[in-house]
Amino acid sequence: MDWQTSRYSIDLSVPRVMGIVNVTPDSFSDGGAQATTDAARAHCDQLRREGADLLDIGGESTRPGARTPGVQEELDRVLPVIEHALTLDIPVSVDTSRPEVIVAVLRLGADVINDVRALQQPGALAAVAAHASCGVCLMHMLGEPSTMQQAPGYTDVVAEVALFLRQRLRAVEAAGVQSGRVVLDPGIGFGKLPEHNWTLMQRQVELLRLGRPLLVGWSRKSTLGTLTGRAVDQRLPGSLAAALCAVQRGARVVRVHDVAATVDALKVWRAAGGLNTN
Repeated sequence: MDWQTSRYSIDLSVPRVMGIVNVTPDSFSDGGAQATTDAARAHCDQLRREGADLLDIGGESTRPGARTPGVQEELDRVLPVIEHALTLDIPVSVDTSRPEVIVAVLRLGADVINDVRALQQPGALAAVAAHASCGVCLMHMLGEPSTMQQAPGYTDVVAEVALFLRQRLRAVEAAGVQSGRVVLDPGIGFGKLPEHNWTLMQRQVELLRLGRPLLVGWSRKSTLGTLTGRAVDQRLPGSLAAALCAVQRGARVVRVHDVAATVDALKVWRAAGGLNTN
């Protein structure tokens, strides 16, 4: 199964590693280590060397309670970094929800729009549909980042996430976006308590019935900290275990902070015959 994007048709017959580049001063995972343009560009270079299959560049922190930047502020953060990333011969994804940013980054040449709000912002879907071939990732989130962790509740989290993703997939297809351009993300940690996240992992194969590849992000999430008692900068072993479990259950892309370690773990796991690559 291939994922069609602006410049690349990405072969998902083997799992792919998406490296995270947070061009924000308030990221939960790195405390703003890539907040400057130079630092973010250098991080793109590093992740490319470490074996990332895609880069995901974002200028808005979506941690609970994060401040939402203005449109121009987000553009000022990401555009210089995207310009550099586009020279690295690697697919470039942009983590954004705003139609103004979507239009600008696609005009620049970005390959994928990775939207935590699943193109529900007014004008976002139209901006993607107007592009001939860009890829898109539709994610499930209950509420908004500022409120999403305030007692989220579900009757059946897997069924409700699947219903939402199915409805958004139908909406983008109805707008003229071919399904081959779309991957789906259950949104681990976005409006979900640890028990919801673990249920999504345990029953992840049910989401494959939606008929599109899954992109999953467990890297350094607070659910791993709750389970292990580890601080954010000590969650690498848990993140690797979660990534491997997600791939074993059918995820085609894992979104991670620690690219080199994840690439190595997947190589060993695959050589041992442990990965589901069907």
